[in-house]
Amino acid sequence: MSLSPQFLDELRARTSLSGVVGRTVKLQKAGREFKACCPFHNEKTPSFYVNDEKGFWHCFGCGVHGDAIRWLTDARGLPFMDAVKELAEAAGMEVPAADPRSQEKAERATGLYEVMEAAQRWFEEQLGGIEGAEARAYLEKRGISDATRRRFGFGFAPDARGKLKAALKGFGNERLVEAGLLIQPEGEREPYDRFRGRLTYPIRDRRGRTIAFSARILGAGEPKYLNSPDTPLFDKGRTLFNIDKAAAASRQANRVVVVEGQMDVIALDQAGIQEAVAPLGTAVTEMQLGLLWRLSPCPLVCFDGDSAGQKAAIRAALRALPHVGPGRSLAFVTLPAGQDPDDLVRAEGRAGFEALLEAPEALVDRLWKHEVEAEPLATPEAKAGLRRRLMDHASTVTDPDVREQYRAEFLARFAALTRPPERKPREPWVERRGSGPGRGGPNRFQPRQPLTAATKSLGSTGLYGQTARAVLAGLLHFPAAIADHSEAIAALPMPDKGAATLRDALLSAALLHGALDPAALDTILVSAGVAPLAEKLRRARGMAFSFTRRDAEPERALRDLVLVIDTLAAQPGLEAALDAATARLMAGGDEAVFQEQQRLRAARDEAERQLAALIEGAAAG
Repeated sequence: MSLSPQFLDELRARTSLSGVVGRTVKLQKAGREFKACCPFHNEKTPSFYVNDEKGFWHCFGCGVHGDAIRWLTDARGLPFMDAVKELAEAAGMEVPAADPRSQEKAERATGLYEVMEAAQRWFEEQLGGIEGAEARAYLEKRGISDATRRRFGFGFAPDARGKLKAALKGFGNERLVEAGLLIQPEGEREPYDRFRGRLTYPIRDRRGRTIAFSARILGAGEPKYLNSPDTPLFDKGRTLFNIDKAAAASRQANRVVVVEGQMDVIALDQAGIQEAVAPLGTAVTEMQLGLLWRLSPCPLVCFDGDSAGQKAAIRAALRALPHVGPGRSLAFVTLPAGQDPDDLVRAEGRAGFEALLEAPEALVDRLWKHEVEAEPLATPEAKAGLRRRLMDHASTVTDPDVREQYRAEFLARFAALTRPPERKPREPWVERRGSGPGRGGPNRFQPRQPLTAATKSLGSTGLYGQTARAVLAGLLHFPAAIADHSEAIAALPMPDKGAATLRDALLSAALLHGALDPAALDTILVSAGVAPLAEKLRRARGMAFSFTRRDAEPERALRDLVLVIDTLAAQPGLEAALDAATARLMAGGDEAVFQEQQRLRAARDEAERQLAALIEGAAAG
């Protein structure tokens, strides 16, 4: 059975070589590689190296060398097909069934590399000839140096339907069509050249072999850029432009930069930033992300500053999110509006571009900014929509630890964004009884009614600190209530960072696991690292509520807990509305404003009386 080069290349790309070798050889990290004593000959000083990025192992002592498949055949003695099947199973790939037609296709694909190299040489020759004058002038106008022209293999396709076909006739029309160099029209008509009147440059695979072409029109017309179609050698979603050169450069720069267009890559390379790659006319795919992560744990996505470029950036962010993990993410660089990397390098040189690369935006920041700016947050419905979108994004993360971190981060940011501002301490003489028409004039004020001792204690720690801690203690006793009342719990002002951290951990646990019982919650809190905070809260002494007492009747305790949560969550909004109404009234408001102030004050006082009653009732019980 014969396997295609494309299948074997993908199998190697999906395989962690150090993971395979490390099953039987003790590896030590050595920079970007791993080292060990060679298993093929006796030695005391390690000279055996494994490089995941290159996909090869090598011993500088005895000279043995190979890839993951070769390791299984040489080190473990497996037959070739058994080695392939073992690696394919681990990588989640299916080994193609034996098929004579597939075998013939694989053999033909091997010969297509010769066709593509011959086409590349011919295009380069045409650029240097008489017909290539306009293309050379275009390169000069774009500031492309001769060195860059040679480095990227620029060529020219004459504006004729059969010149390439005639030059490569020895390969036969069928192979030229299969390589994507000729277009085969329907019917009995003759095939003709695909690229005509265009500047060309090759698209190469990781080994530097030409597998396709990109061609730019020199004058007016569409499409501006034309890439080869998918062929046995080329799948636009599985490779990146400049991957062959950027792979080596990224090891020196410790980064890889992703830009939108091939000409942007070339401009950056000429400016000295050689670790740049670009997708090939499509949105970034999962396979391309895999290639990028083999080069850098956090590729820098630097798409154009226009609306289309920023939309492409967010698509890349959403495509990457399910696959992020510890040490594997994306970061984003935002260019000035309307500029692409080529524009910026021309205007400000390498230094200007490097300045942007030094301050990238994290993936979580880009997603947060995108969703917050999606629509005004003027209504409860809009805020609920934002929260749901954020939680939907977090739920797509496959890695459980990273997923939990995204949930906690989004919840904390959402709470900070939507939490009403802290109310200022109220002065006793700010509310007036009779400022409306017929009520005694604008200067008649009355002090607030005296508060009970229990009610006074509510504000003694600021923002109902003791009560908020009591609510957290109650949620530890009744964790099943968290999921049903998560919105109100998220809006609770917390007295300190520890309380806020525990609150967010409880919300995350409910969002991730649904209804909880105390035993399951304890396990989750331990794994989240907040168990000490919970235990400290359970042992705390202070304000008495039924839901903090172990001897309380469960139904009453749960009812009181929900009432306190709803009351506390509503309190900051009531205070803010009351302050605003009072300010309008003192500025000369009418009867309607007065009535609104009275209604809000009554609601505020009723909420405080409810809390006080719960405290006093619990103390009496």
